[in-house]
Amino acid sequence: MGGAARGASYVGAGFAMWRRRPGLMLLGMVPALVVLLVVLGALVALLLHLPELVTWATPFADDWADALRSLLRVGLGVLLVVAFLVLTSVSFTAVTLTVGEPFYERIWRATETMLGGEVPESGLSFWRSAADSLVLVLVGLLTAVGVFVVGLLPLVGAVVGALVGLAVSGWLLAGELLARPLEARGMDRHARRDALRAHRSTVLGFGMSTQLCFLVPFGAVAVMPAAVVGATLLAREVLGEPVPRDALRGA
Repeated sequence: MGGAARGASYVGAGFAMWRRRPGLMLLGMVPALVVLLVVLGALVALLLHLPELVTWATPFADDWADALRSLLRVGLGVLLVVAFLVLTSVSFTAVTLTVGEPFYERIWRATETMLGGEVPESGLSFWRSAADSLVLVLVGLLTAVGVFVVGLLPLVGAVVGALVGLAVSGWLLAGELLARPLEARGMDRHARRDALRAHRSTVLGFGMSTQLCFLVPFGAVAVMPAAVVGATLLAREVLGEPVPRDALRGA
């Protein structure tokens, strides 16, 4: 199995926890649902004002031919929505993990216990989680700006920008999900970065698969608890520890 496909399989493996602890997984959906409602409100506001915003940003095109002006403004509108989705996908994960820290720590510990072996005693503190989330949001903002700039390239800009946004946001998302199980084992930000780079394709496959699930309506709410479980499994692979996925499939 290729690295990307293997990474994607961890998302599916995370859903196996629903058979063992459905109540706990349902609890993990609560913070994701709250944050998603806020994000959806912001997206609706953007879509409602998108035509005016695009027209305001491109006054130089007022005298262009209708077809060319429409092409520019439709493309710019698509880019703005893609940039918004990149930013909110990263922000969603960061904010949800911070707000739902008590819920997701319970899911993480339950997963570690079922997998067997030594369960780390310490997870992320609230303030450390909040600080990491702030960094992730700032990086996500820079990524959104980068996607917007790339998208200005003629003809292929929108497609290239969307693909770059998906890859970068997927990597950031995976790093945030993996922070808890890796830091609990004494790894700081630099050590985590080096460990993830050594498993780049697997981590990227995991992050992009999770990111794609987020694009499904209300997919983020259902996927977040499973993504926490999948990240706990993936962390063991990154560290060279046994990954007994069957431990989650029992009755």
